[in-house]
Parts: sequence; C-alpha cells; structure tokens
Amino acid sequence: MTKFATFAAALSLSATSALAGGFVAPVVEVEPVVVEQRAATTNAGLVVPALLLLAVIAAVASDNDDS
Repeated sequence: MTKFATFAAALSLSATSALAGGFVAPVVEVEPVVVEQRAATTNAGLVVPALLLLAVIAAVASDNDDS
C-alpha cells in the first residue's frame, strides 16, 4: 500500500507541474483565399440573334399567301 501511495503522490506532483504555466491559445495565421472568377457559361451575345432568327422563321412559316 505504501508503494501505491508513493506512486500516486509522485504522479500527482508531476501532473501539476506539467500544467503550471496555464493554457495559452495557439496563434494561427490565416492565409488569404483567392477565388478565380469564371466566364458565364451562357453567351448573352448569341441569345438575342438566335431569338430573332426563330422569329423570322416563325413569320415565314406562318405566311399564308394563297395566290
């Protein structure tokens, strides 16, 4: 029993000396994040001419010239 008490006392003394300085929060430096912008997947320059082409095709197809 004396060996156990001696071991417990030595263990408790060594454990408290390890925590004697207290807790210090680590300093973490944050690296900046660079986000690359991508071009839009739909090309707006082609949408308007495509709609105009569809309108012309619809107008020609609906022409009822029964001469």
